[in-house]
Amino acid sequence: MVTILPALRQVREDLVKILSRKAVEAGCRTLGYRWRDRQLDPWTTLHLFILQVLHNNTAMTHLPHLSGELFTASAYCQARRRLPIQLLEKLVDQFAGKLDRPKDAALWHGHRILLVDGSGFSMPDTPELQAYFGQSSNQKPGCGFPIAHMLGLFDAEAGFLRDVIVAPMRTHDMAHASELHPKLLRDDVVVGDRGFCSYAHLALILRMNLNAVFRVHQKQIVSFRPHRPSSDQVGGTGHPSSQWVMRLGDRDQLVEWRKPQSRPRWMMGEQYAQLPGKILVREIKWRIRERYRRVREVTLVTTLLDPQRYPAAQIARLYERRWQVEVDLRDLKITLGMDVLKGHKVDTVIKELLVFVLVHNLVRLVALQAAKRQRVRPCRVSFIDALRWLQPPKPRRPLPELIVNPERSDRVEPRCIKRRMKEYPVMQSPRRELRRRLKKRRDAA
Repeated sequence: MVTILPALRQVREDLVKILSRKAVEAGCRTLGYRWRDRQLDPWTTLHLFILQVLHNNTAMTHLPHLSGELFTASAYCQARRRLPIQLLEKLVDQFAGKLDRPKDAALWHGHRILLVDGSGFSMPDTPELQAYFGQSSNQKPGCGFPIAHMLGLFDAEAGFLRDVIVAPMRTHDMAHASELHPKLLRDDVVVGDRGFCSYAHLALILRMNLNAVFRVHQKQIVSFRPHRPSSDQVGGTGHPSSQWVMRLGDRDQLVEWRKPQSRPRWMMGEQYAQLPGKILVREIKWRIRERYRRVREVTLVTTLLDPQRYPAAQIARLYERRWQVEVDLRDLKITLGMDVLKGHKVDTVIKELLVFVLVHNLVRLVALQAAKRQRVRPCRVSFIDALRWLQPPKPRRPLPELIVNPERSDRVEPRCIKRRMKEYPVMQSPRRELRRRLKKRRDAA
């Protein structure tokens, strides 16, 4: 059967063992999973699953042509259903663990940079998926598709997806953000947008000996006037809730954030009670001077307090790298095809997601090796070119020079689409109701 192991062996020999038949079967035995000696055993099913995702989540009926094996779509579907979720979770964790090489990674002032962001993906409209994930409130029942909320943690330099958490659609990004912390190493820096900026989250990050750079939430009042009073001192609204401590530079200051009286809904009461009464953070206002930018000023909060080691301008440029997570999500959802999954049950959807994470990291690994040899940053190596090289079958040849995308830091694009959508009306009633109306009109005619 055609697999990706020959290509993976040319990139990282030690990772081949994770996906070998011996390792996969040993993992199944550890989980207590038993299987019969058949054509679609766990190892074969896993590699077919990876092969399917590598080819843009192709149809099951196309897999026999890609793999060179003879089986039916029904047999493959049943084999995927038998594959344990715990096995896929273990393989993803083992693969991510092999990628953790802090000494070899490109560091920022001695820190690894991790990007966190949330997104969503759709799936078939089945009762089980609707009950578990839910759909948009703007759509009537029977007129939309279930949507899952996904929280991802990406490596800023290499683009690896370190961890992912799936939840129902109406889940805030912060609801599971703290569950990503155990995947981090001491002194790692987490960069995120304003949805992750809160007192409770920063306190949890400090307690785990981590660091953060977040954009301040739009509802929070920030003033850079020295010795200005806080809302606790003067009472009423219209004043910052933080206590001014020290001026570090132009629009750069140390402040104390006080613990709010009300806890966030995503945190348990006992956990919130254990947080300190105040934390020391640094606030920076960064003015964007480039023309045609949608945002003119950005206010950041960070736990990196030393202005000599971490100048404000460098922290601002670090936050600019947050946009890379949007590119990573595009590669995952659009290029690989994870935007719409095909499983009809919750466990099948979770399995699909885990295989997509595994394949995404395989492609990023190829891009990283090409970047080292071509002496460019990994984010500049074409994701789709690395994906095409990894897709079997192909002649056995060493990893070639991949396409390197040009630096386009000054690129300006409007937030609009040029291609018009089809001029069909939006579904406002369930399909069975629309069919009934059409039959009624036909019979009346």
